[in-house]
Amino acid sequence: MKPFIRHTLERQRLRLHELDALLGAPDAVADRERFRQLSREHAEADAVVQPYLRYLEREAALQHAHSLSLDPDPELAELAELEAAQLQAELAQLEAELQTLLLPRDPDDVRNAFLEIRAGTGGDEAALFAGDLARLYTRFAERQGWRVETLSETPAELGGYKELVLRLEGRGAYGMLRFESGGHRVQRVPATEAQGRIHTSACTVAVLPEPDPTQAITLNPAELRIDTFRASGAGGQHINKTDSAVRVVHLPTGLVAECQDGRSQHSNKAKALQVLQARLQEKERSERASREAAERKGLIGSGDRSDRIRTYNYPQGRLSEHRINLTLYKLGQILEGDLDELLQALRLARGAELLGELEQRAAQSERGALA
Repeated sequence: MKPFIRHTLERQRLRLHELDALLGAPDAVADRERFRQLSREHAEADAVVQPYLRYLEREAALQHAHSLSLDPDPELAELAELEAAQLQAELAQLEAELQTLLLPRDPDDVRNAFLEIRAGTGGDEAALFAGDLARLYTRFAERQGWRVETLSETPAELGGYKELVLRLEGRGAYGMLRFESGGHRVQRVPATEAQGRIHTSACTVAVLPEPDPTQAITLNPAELRIDTFRASGAGGQHINKTDSAVRVVHLPTGLVAECQDGRSQHSNKAKALQVLQARLQEKERSERASREAAERKGLIGSGDRSDRIRTYNYPQGRLSEHRINLTLYKLGQILEGDLDELLQALRLARGAELLGELEQRAAQSERGALA
């Protein structure tokens, strides 16, 4: 374990002892607001310290096993080596868990998400691929127990979508899928290809956190143009016979959001405004990330849709995640919504990147203090 990480964990352990003393004081509940804050901090610190204590126990056991492996009794030495190998695997797993727990938390990670899929280069084949991606993410959401709601869709003539906006309702939906934003490329033989040639098509995916009502950007009605129209998707007789669908245009930025999911024009307007707020917040975040990227380019990237992040190669059954140089030969399973291995690898890569940045800052602060 890196000294920086161990030092941070030791600080957390000392802070947990302080919090135990503060919460156990006779006057601890006199100030209810302070008591709530301390209780929340105690729960967060305890969630980090308990795995760290298990790590220290395994570390001590590993040292003992190494000493026994030098025993002149060959049978005892062999058993000690087997135990040491098992303990090293446990330590590696605990260290990865601890690194994840130490990462700065984005408050948006716990929120619901808007998932936007748009067909890019490739014409009808790109639209079909957009449909495949929609199915992939819907299957994944079902595995997580999330609720999936279609806010707007523009179907393509031969199937799939030119554009699709989904709302994923479930705790942590945004945090789970936040690294999916970017360009997704597919290599396969289209159904319309008579000569069996492999074509390359692309779609863009954007994952946006659903805005917190208390922190959402305030929209000026004078800067909005609101249009109503008849829904074009499948939705029963009523939805296609009334002008219940709503399109909202933010005039200063040109951003557009629409919703045609429900029968109520009022409900669709509220949902469209929510999507527009999410897009405006994402625009601000993206511009901020671009400014930061001028100083350093992150491994995972800014999430810009122009970033080509992944290739789905059907002939080889291969998925290539370009940002972390990961290749998985389980494309069929992934297309059925099995994203766990891929998402975990992305989280670990991002975690290692953030920990490296924190370590650099700590080293700079230490050098500054010594100077």
